[in-house]
Amino acid sequence: MTISIIGIGLLGGSFALAVREKYPKAQFIGVDASPVHGQLAIAKGIVDEVRTLDDAVAASDLIVLAIPVNAIVELLPSLLDRVPDKATVLDLGSTKELICHAVEGHANRAQFVAAHPMAGTENSGPGAAFKELLPSKNLIICDRDKSRPDSLKLAEALFRDIGMKIFYMTPKEHDLHLAYVSHLSHISAFALGLTVLEKEKDEQAIFDMASTGFSSTVRLAKSSPQMWAPIFDQNRTNVSQALTDYIEFLQQFKQVIDDQDVTTSLAFMQRANVIRRVLEGIEKR
Repeated sequence: MTISIIGIGLLGGSFALAVREKYPKAQFIGVDASPVHGQLAIAKGIVDEVRTLDDAVAASDLIVLAIPVNAIVELLPSLLDRVPDKATVLDLGSTKELICHAVEGHANRAQFVAAHPMAGTENSGPGAAFKELLPSKNLIICDRDKSRPDSLKLAEALFRDIGMKIFYMTPKEHDLHLAYVSHLSHISAFALGLTVLEKEKDEQAIFDMASTGFSSTVRLAKSSPQMWAPIFDQNRTNVSQALTDYIEFLQQFKQVIDDQDVTTSLAFMQRANVIRRVLEGIEKR
């Protein structure tokens, strides 16, 4: 099996490393706009060689799109125009509605599987890729009924073989849920980082005083803006509603603090503590 990774970054690289461990005979071709990334991916054993997009597509059984979501929307239709008859195209994008809409009605739509691995770090590029990123994490596949059986079976087998748990949603459901459990947390981290940097002009003082709690909370603010700006834009309706809900709770919290209402403040936090039980239950599944 020959697999092309379009975009050899954290997600595409980690996928390749995990699959390579389970399928040592598979051949991996890299495609990346950065020659440096390509050479680093070869040196790190993520891919065996780097080719142009056209050469990689023509030679592949599986083509994996691991590029920003705006680039996926732009590239996917033309890629399906020239994909080999027996090949499968798989995307790893963090939004799904616009991506799936971009190929709705395409003659080769059935060769496409829309997927989203629920995994990542704040780091980017092939140097950040590691084989343990995806195993034990959740994977969402959207519009599975629109993918032909052999393409869906291949994608499911690869993800299951590397230890991922598969869930199925519509693109609309996916984008709504992700606005709350992923996209909102990234916006919160970016906003917190901006708030602290604006208030604390002495960057050394921030470094000296930052606790592990602050560091873990603001960690996502180190994520790639080139990746996240298109995500927020593509999912802007859901993200906007999530922000409205979040701001409402922030305003309520501010009010109880201004009112010195310790009882209500305590009640807010006790209600929020329920999330621990929910997350622990999910982890035990």
